[in-house]
Amino acid sequence: MAPSNYMFGPEWIVLGVNNVCNLHCKMCDVGTANLETNFAQNLVGSHPLNMPLELFKTVVDQAADFWPNVKLGYAFTEPLVYPDLKESLAYANDKGLFTSITTNALNLKRKATDLVEAGLNELYISLDGLEETHNYIRGNKKSFQKAIEGIQFITSLKGAPSVSVFCVITEWNFEELVGFTEFFRELPIKHVGFMHPNFVTEEMASVHNAMCGNHYPATHSNVEETDMGKVDLVKLQAQISRIKSTEFPFTVSFSPELNSLEELEKFYLRPMEKIGRNCSDVFKNMMVKTDGTVIPAHGRCYNLDVGNVYKDDLKTIWRSPVLSKLRLDLNKAGGLFPGCNRCCSGV
Repeated sequence: MAPSNYMFGPEWIVLGVNNVCNLHCKMCDVGTANLETNFAQNLVGSHPLNMPLELFKTVVDQAADFWPNVKLGYAFTEPLVYPDLKESLAYANDKGLFTSITTNALNLKRKATDLVEAGLNELYISLDGLEETHNYIRGNKKSFQKAIEGIQFITSLKGAPSVSVFCVITEWNFEELVGFTEFFRELPIKHVGFMHPNFVTEEMASVHNAMCGNHYPATHSNVEETDMGKVDLVKLQAQISRIKSTEFPFTVSFSPELNSLEELEKFYLRPMEKIGRNCSDVFKNMMVKTDGTVIPAHGRCYNLDVGNVYKDDLKTIWRSPVLSKLRLDLNKAGGLFPGCNRCCSGV
């Protein structure tokens, strides 16, 4: 089906259920209080602070009616501090929808019983290295310990969701990826995933805006306190190779797959060069913010209002002219805009 007349339904509806985070990650615009970027505005730029439960139920009702196999993903900022978390999960579960949560797990132990009782299907936990490194990056001296306590507790409960751990590779943790993976051998983990950083440099944003800024303005993003040049790529390659040659009781992935030193140099040092070929998520995902506004794909995409659940239903929004034009323009641009070069959706 042509991108301008896309008829398939989404695979995921990403839910920005709140605009609050309880940590201060050094590689995140929200954590560094750089709130003018697309990424920050997509995550914390809407009001009210929390998605009203009635709005959540409207999204779930429409999702169940239109696309009963669609998955709901509570993601970005920190879903575990959403006041209607248990009731919303239970409602989605009653409608037969698959639910997942991406969390920093600071409050996981306290919320674990609620998550299990409400029928959560899958739990994704974001950790940034071993204890000292993670706590430094997150700005909390006990965040790693609390996350591990939460994992241990929730996996001990009957009917617990599957648990996976994801780690963003940064200048602070690239030398301990092997040790990080080994740490989880004795925990009932389904998957450990490593993600090369998602970022937009000033140069990327400038080139992008000269080409397509009238319709899809880009900003620099997630580079306020990071320096890609500080990652020793020879050591990083050695860490990746060692992990890939080792057997673990869980699956392990890297996103994107970068195996050679040349590929790593291209990704980290030459961000104007594309890594992926096409955006997959704009054809698979939509994100609903706390005010009912829908944006393409998820929080890392352009701050583009493609509709609002208070005005139109999800099926109408999914096929809206604005979103159809974005898909078509991406196709015309060869699959990715310059501002997409280091997005996790480029494959």
